[in-house]
Amino acid sequence: MTRFLAVERALRTAAPHDLLRAVRSALTAHYDAIGVDLLMADYSLTVLQRVTALPHTGDPLDVRTTPQGRAFGSQEPYGQYSAEGNTFDLHLPVTVRGDRLGILTVRMPEELSGPETVGELQDVAELLGHEIVVAERDTDVYLQARRASRLTLAAEMQWQLLPGRSCSRPEYAIGAQLEPAYDIHGDNFDWSTTAETLVLTVTNGMGEGIQASLLTNLAVNALRNARRAGVGIADQAALADQAVHSRHQGREYVSTLLLCLELATGRGEVVDAGSPQLWRYRDRSVERVTFEAQFPLGMFQESQYVPQAFEALPGDRLVFVSDGVYGAADRSGVAYSERALARAIHATSLLPAAAVPRAILETLADYRDAAAEDDALVTCLDWFGRPAASDA
Repeated sequence: MTRFLAVERALRTAAPHDLLRAVRSALTAHYDAIGVDLLMADYSLTVLQRVTALPHTGDPLDVRTTPQGRAFGSQEPYGQYSAEGNTFDLHLPVTVRGDRLGILTVRMPEELSGPETVGELQDVAELLGHEIVVAERDTDVYLQARRASRLTLAAEMQWQLLPGRSCSRPEYAIGAQLEPAYDIHGDNFDWSTTAETLVLTVTNGMGEGIQASLLTNLAVNALRNARRAGVGIADQAALADQAVHSRHQGREYVSTLLLCLELATGRGEVVDAGSPQLWRYRDRSVERVTFEAQFPLGMFQESQYVPQAFEALPGDRLVFVSDGVYGAADRSGVAYSERALARAIHATSLLPAAAVPRAILETLADYRDAAAEDDALVTCLDWFGRPAASDA
């Protein structure tokens, strides 16, 4: 049995709450590791928090100014010499199908940190990420480690509803983020893929607090229920519309933008049922893409939804924003979308999709009135198209 397989076996047989102890013990035994730390990215994606004796974590590490943060941002291993003798700290991204969870730090003797070892430890970090995702069904340890402060109940409900914060396939990469991360209530993003299609939705439930979260939960689960029944996005919207209206009789409703794309061609359909906007970065130019506006879900009984044709070209970047982004105003009352949003999209053009939402939301925080409390959602979809080798 190779040393990697020994670590893999240790992780797969470990109790859900005990993955850190298992990987630490296995790396010490098979890779001569001197120390092993696991850090989880917090909900705001601004700090990395050590998995320690939970529910209390160690001091957070800034993602912008620390070596661990450098590895997290670049999604590449980053090594540094340690102050403790001839040792080397290797910071490894813990990422699952593009969803950035955190960092695995391994301290080892300098002479053992060759390329082959680094490659194997990258595989260990990826394997650990998969095990964490599975373990979160049975333990709160890793979710607790993500918290720099307490979540509101509405935010707890919203984060549990989300598919992740990023994902990637050869045809596309997605990144998404919500703010205020610890006090969100009505905004939501969702995606699902098959061998042939990608469905992405951006949702904004009206209201505040628990009521907005409950409303959004109803709408998102109704959309998922329809999607999993195999119907198109127009019927998904219609069935979710009926579910929301049946519960609230038009008093409350949900704004949603639904997108379905064929992975092989980039062609697909959009249903615009409310306030979320789509902006496109193509050939170094930024423009808002408008669609025929249709009724939000639940506003009227048995609304009919008509999809519109849409095509993404290889190299396109699609940025979805909620009204808490484009409608946010500075002290003079000028909306963010009128002055700053296109600049922010252009300024982040060199960043990977997973990093774009956080960067745009940081510019928004600097722009808008500090008293603003509305949810703000940014979802970025980079479209690469299906590689030629996969066309056969």
